[in-house]
This record gives sequence, structure tokens and C-alpha cells, in this order.
Amino acid sequence: MIGLLGGTFNPPHNGHVALARDTVDQFGLDELAILVAARPGHKEVELDPDTRLRLARAAFPDRKVVLDEHERTVDALEQGPWHDPLFVIGADEFADFLGWKDPNGVLERARLVVATRPGYPRERLDAVLEQLSRPDRVLFFEIEPVPISSEDLRERVARGEPIDAFVPPEVAELISREGLYQD
Repeated sequence: MIGLLGGTFNPPHNGHVALARDTVDQFGLDELAILVAARPGHKEVELDPDTRLRLARAAFPDRKVVLDEHERTVDALEQGPWHDPLFVIGADEFADFLGWKDPNGVLERARLVVATRPGYPRERLDAVLEQLSRPDRVLFFEIEPVPISSEDLRERVARGEPIDAFVPPEVAELISREGLYQD
């Protein structure tokens, strides 16, 4: 069974790495592919796709890490080589899932794995589930939160603060060596 973890990885951090590890362990995946969104349709990213791909490969050295040229998840799933993969997202992303391009199309092509954290309001998730054509294709599992975001990391780097505690060592080294995220 294959899993897919997509994102901008701008930059990848220990929370992404923990999510990948916990998903593989929880669902007994044979493989977890990391999909780096080249041009995400939902947000601007300041680093070019190739740089973010190198950062993701540094964060996930034992995983297949590929550049995803599709702006929307449903398009990647429709045109990708996977058959009924598990597509991994966080609870906050799932709360906005109905705003995605063709959410029911996503569920036709993949089962959705939603990582929740302790105390996350279940009613927010249930409100989305109730509006889906295939709620049976959504699986939930709880993870321990890692209190960091990519935005926080970019701000820390811009202020000259260390990030070593929040990212894999290879990512910190690459950011430092290439002067990424510095104003």
C-alpha cells in the first residue's frame, strides 16, 4: 500500500517528518511518496520548486521525493501512477477540504488520511464528513503535535535565529549554506 504526502515544504520541518513516520507506522505502508507542489494553486511560495525539492529530499532521505507539477490534488491523483493511495493531510487542511477542487473526485481516486491532534474540535471534522459523497474513504488518526510551522521557521531564519531544533540537520545546513529565507 502506498501513501502520498504533499505540500510546499517551504521549508520541511520535524512536524512533516514525524507525520510521515507516524503515517507509515499507523497504516503499515509499503511506501510513502513525498509530493512537492511546484506551483500550488492555493498559496504563493517564495522559493523556486527545485530548491524546495532539494530541501524535501534532505528532510526525507529514505523516501521517494518528487516534484508535483499539478496545481490541484485531484489533478495529481487523476494523472498520477497511483492506484487508490492513501493521501495524507492534517486536520486543518481537512476542515477546508470542501474548498478544494473536486473534493469528491479526490475521494474517488484516493482514501484520505487525516492526522488530528489531541483536543482538535471533532465537530469541525464531522461538518466536512457530512457533506462528502464517500465519507467512508476518510480515515482519522491522532498524532502528537510538533509546535512549529514553515512560516515560523522562515521568520526565525529572517531574524537570524537558530532553527536546528525544528528541522532535520541536513535541512538546517542547506538553508544556512544557501542563505535561504534571509531578507
